[in-house]
Amino acid sequence: MKLEEFPEYIRKYLIPTPSGRMFYRCLECRNEFAIDQLLYTCPSCGGLLMLHHVEEETQEINGDLWRRIFDYRKMLNFNPLKGIFCYYEFVAPIIPLEFILYLGEAHTPMVMANQHLGSAIGRPFYFKNEGLNPSLSFKDRGMACALSFLNYFAKNNNIKELLTICASTGDTSASGALYSAYLTDFIRSVVLLPKGKVTLQQLLQPLGNGATVLEIPGVFDDCMKVVEELSENYNVALLNSKNSWRILGQESYAFEIAQDFDYLVDDKVVVVPIGNAGNITAVMSGFLKFLKANIITELPKIIGVQSDHADPVYRYYLEDDPLKQRFEPVTVKASVAQAAMIGNPVSMPRVIELVRKYNQEAGQKNIFVVQVTEQEIMDAMVLANRNGHIVCTQGGESMAGFMKAIVSGLISEGETGTLTATAHAMKFSSFQEMYLSDRFPSEFEVKPKKEFKNIPIFVKPDDFETLPQAGESIQREELDLFIKATATKIAKILHLKKR
Repeated sequence: MKLEEFPEYIRKYLIPTPSGRMFYRCLECRNEFAIDQLLYTCPSCGGLLMLHHVEEETQEINGDLWRRIFDYRKMLNFNPLKGIFCYYEFVAPIIPLEFILYLGEAHTPMVMANQHLGSAIGRPFYFKNEGLNPSLSFKDRGMACALSFLNYFAKNNNIKELLTICASTGDTSASGALYSAYLTDFIRSVVLLPKGKVTLQQLLQPLGNGATVLEIPGVFDDCMKVVEELSENYNVALLNSKNSWRILGQESYAFEIAQDFDYLVDDKVVVVPIGNAGNITAVMSGFLKFLKANIITELPKIIGVQSDHADPVYRYYLEDDPLKQRFEPVTVKASVAQAAMIGNPVSMPRVIELVRKYNQEAGQKNIFVVQVTEQEIMDAMVLANRNGHIVCTQGGESMAGFMKAIVSGLISEGETGTLTATAHAMKFSSFQEMYLSDRFPSEFEVKPKKEFKNIPIFVKPDDFETLPQAGESIQREELDLFIKATATKIAKILHLKKR
């Protein structure tokens, strides 16, 4: 719709102008820093930073009006306000609209589980399919914000060349390379990957977008340490979730869920796999922002999920007493949920801060973390996909966690799940193939259920010497015989009855 086609009272709110000021605040020492520099940790104490926005003049917009603004804005045919910046005032409202990147990210579909799957699991639920973002994962939300800010920052400071860098288990590198490539006139992209720990599909993505891909020994945590060393000592722009602008963009996930349910989320359960902990941080922060603005009136329950092969956050919250909680990194083992195969999550300080605040605002414990096995992840992934979904291994982790939470009594009758499928199933198709053909290496501790095993069946009629081949034709009479014989053999395999 064009602006003039909207009701007159709403028009002045639909296309915003930059407002207020933003600043970094350290989670440890609480010192504040201006955004006129690229910061990832506190210059004073080394603590993790979060971004805050302050309006210079208070806007008198109530929750009902905000809801109308967002609902109408979704119909507005204006590129800078599509995707995550539909919620401009709650994401990065100091960035002028002309610097905003939109590559088709966000507003991903909520796909309801069919009746068979919902009954099997024990509660109704949806998958929010983040695999339908441009680089096929949820990371595009944060990258759209981070690169929009870099675009603004570089032009504002007359920076002609900028190098972006990230460590990755696959999805961050694909997303960072894609969004950096869009700004190829002044940005070059470099990604660090743990050699042999990223699927071929994920490896090809940054290569295809022209990034320099560096593989190093070890796991993601080792790559992250190297990238941190580089970002602290060299002139590079870090794109991991240590970058606070990334977290802001990912908050749009919570905003969308609220909007998808007409802003009624008190009976909803949002299930999120935890890797580097940026996504669960963003989801909590997003819902808290909407609560403060009275856009929602209650906070949904949030379930974080970790594999027993990479579970430091789960272990931390085994202890309920905050005074006794101690964070200890873990050594990860091989995991099918590669994007969550992280033993020392960068965003852990943010998680601790926001869990406390979230439970406090909810008036009860509303954040839970559950642990699942690799076997449960793969069984859940395949079960979901056999019921019409296209979820990745992390989506399987979400569903396994949802099932575990139901059995543990964390989810009540009448509550509806929203499960995060973080990436497209094709990114992790190698794991699905290993499961279906029963070829998993022993370290994964996964054996397929007998009823789920599935491999191609080669059908060739007996006693045929001449067979169809590409570029070669066979005589019409022979072809007719081949077709009839092949159809007969297929009918036998499928137990078909003749009409």
